Amino acid sequence: MTSFSIEAPAKVNLTLHVVGKRDDGYHLLDSLVAFAGVGDTLDFSPADTLSLDVTGPTAGQIPTEGENIVLKAARLLAAAAGVSKGATITLTKRLPVAAGIGGGSADAAAALKGLMRLWNVSLPPEALRALALSIGADVPVCLAGTPMRMMGVGEVLEPAPALPPAWLLLVNPMVPLHTPPVFKARTGPFSEAAPLTTPPADAKALAEALAARRNDLTPPAITIEPVVGEVLAAIAATPGCLLPRMSGSGATCFGLYAEETQARTAAARLAVAHPAWWIAPAPLLGR
Repeated sequence: MTSFSIEAPAKVNLTLHVVGKRDDGYHLLDSLVAFAGVGDTLDFSPADTLSLDVTGPTAGQIPTEGENIVLKAARLLAAAAGVSKGATITLTKRLPVAAGIGGGSADAAAALKGLMRLWNVSLPPEALRALALSIGADVPVCLAGTPMRMMGVGEVLEPAPALPPAWLLLVNPMVPLHTPPVFKARTGPFSEAAPLTTPPADAKALAEALAARRNDLTPPAITIEPVVGEVLAAIAATPGCLLPRMSGSGATCFGLYAEETQARTAAARLAVAHPAWWIAPAPLLGR
């Protein structure tokens, strides 16, 4: 087989309600997850042994200690499928790390897809989902790759209504924000589930539907890293922004726009005002 590439798009939590907590301490979520047209890329080539090379603008953020999540996914898949082959994998890293947009999870999901293709193997759907969940809570939804209602700790997925054409502006202040401390800092009662049940007609209707919901992790994230509040305010001040919101556990925030030109103009404005921030305009992948 010749070499090929698999894209690993950024995961965006358009909503995130914390609806409960399990006895083992894991929180239960109800979240509308979509994907953006920006992300990492994994290149695959046949090989006798397994190897990974990481390059790209944010490659330096990958921790050097411990096992990379891509190699972890590869080894788990090989064991589950009884594969003894290897692969040469090159990860082009564009997404910031510990950023609330599932960069590592998207990479792991892309690794599973790519290696199943390279090795010509498959797993039963339930087994594949269980393997994905064992890698990380966001890996199953990244494996699905389309708008989903994500529940439980990430293991319960339902297709979401189709989302309309829209543009996102992803902004990260280049401050890592790890998930466990954000959940630990959350206070107050749990939220009710509020799934999106009908397809919004356009970007404005989507913004209105999202505004009736929220991301429950935003207040604790701002408590830990106040710059998240600054990012949200900066996005909200850009012309054409229909909604500013934080994704996941942060620190990446997004603005929702109806038009590409609005998102790109906002990106240019923020890049001048905040040159150290990671800023990426991208289409919302609605299907």
